Amino acid sequence: MNRIVAWFLRALGAIYLVAFVSFGMQADGLIGPRGILPLADYLRGIHEAMGARAFWYLPTVFWLSSSATVVRVVWIAGAVLAVVLMAGFLRRVCLVLLLVLYLSISAAGQDFWSFQWDILLTEAGFLAIFLDASPGRTWLFRWLLFRLMFMSGAVKLISGDAAWRSLTAMSYHYLTQPLPTPLAWYMYQLPAWCQRASTAFVFFVELLVPFLTFAPLKLRRTAGCFLIALQVLILLTGNYTFFNWLTIALCLFLFADPHAGQPRPQTRVHRAVTMGLMAFVLSTSGLELLEMVSLPLPEPARKYLVLISPLRLVNSYGLFAVMTTTRLEIIVEGSNDGENWQAYEFRFKPGDVNRAPRWVAPYQPRLDWQMWFAALGSTSDNPWFYNFAARLLQGSPAVLALLQHNPFPAAPPRYIRAVVHEYHFTDFAERRRTGAWWRREEKGTYLPPISLRQ
Repeated sequence: MNRIVAWFLRALGAIYLVAFVSFGMQADGLIGPRGILPLADYLRGIHEAMGARAFWYLPTVFWLSSSATVVRVVWIAGAVLAVVLMAGFLRRVCLVLLLVLYLSISAAGQDFWSFQWDILLTEAGFLAIFLDASPGRTWLFRWLLFRLMFMSGAVKLISGDAAWRSLTAMSYHYLTQPLPTPLAWYMYQLPAWCQRASTAFVFFVELLVPFLTFAPLKLRRTAGCFLIALQVLILLTGNYTFFNWLTIALCLFLFADPHAGQPRPQTRVHRAVTMGLMAFVLSTSGLELLEMVSLPLPEPARKYLVLISPLRLVNSYGLFAVMTTTRLEIIVEGSNDGENWQAYEFRFKPGDVNRAPRWVAPYQPRLDWQMWFAALGSTSDNPWFYNFAARLLQGSPAVLALLQHNPFPAAPPRYIRAVVHEYHFTDFAERRRTGAWWRREEKGTYLPPISLRQ
């Protein structure tokens, strides 16, 4: 068991390292002074609206200072602490500081740091502060893994989505997921019976296998193999940042033999801390499970969940509750005369139909991801998009650095617009003939032409 604990902490350190470096590479363009959602403006607005309550509901060290220098210090400090954790030194100190710093980033990141893997990392990081080889504390990681997988399966049924209930969801998934990999193109070509079997496999692994995480050792190890197999399939066909790797790391606890080796005697203080930790996690997650299935909660319980939610220590999960069946992409274009338009090219999301899907995980290009969500709604649902357009009109170097190609290198354009296209994967015959991975058709206007004057 001690070996499993050591492996998990090294893996957690590696994931923290990826998360902090990823933040550092994008922070200036996303939340910097000349970024899309400047952090200083956000903190000022929250404080004006909430007063002293803002410090609780937005827990972040950036209240002390939100300057670009402090942001840089935070991500570099996080990266250094992650390396120290991987080396096995000052583990609890590193884990406490890493949790504080990453919670600070998640709270300050606004629309760009609101993903489930971010809250999963904070919850796993919180439990890791107390981690040792004792059965109670390692059991909490199995409970986290159970909730993560079972809730992800349950929401698919609770949502009533027709694609999941008819077992056709995987016929769309490879095409419509945020950032597919090249392998997703091939998986999309599989026959309908294979896609139905894949959907059934997802339900089997997410709804039934999680219960084996509490079974005897041999069954737990079998469950671990199934869960890891699903995560490997997901990471091979989609770019889901560090999510799959963190889930695989949690699966390590399914392979540990609790009776191997000689566990250290537990002191009275150790047992008390373990019982308190279990009471907190089980009660909070139990209420969240009841809330997920729409059972009415007493008013004190609802207020408790609202109060505790900003800390992101115990969370609800559930990816792809409703399967997107078409792929819409926003193409952002600039012009100097309002007649001739040139497209900006993003680094990883689909644009040029001849460009293959790219491998990018465990790094997460947060702007590319947010563009996928923006296409599901309108500009009124995504007010950050106006800020993005304004930064392009201003020629912000920090924002332009997030893109693959700027068609206006000498000076920013006078006008920006955004057009929606529906994208489809080509088939084998069309790809052999044209070399294109995608085909697309224009669907309408997402953002009409605007200028800085507007």
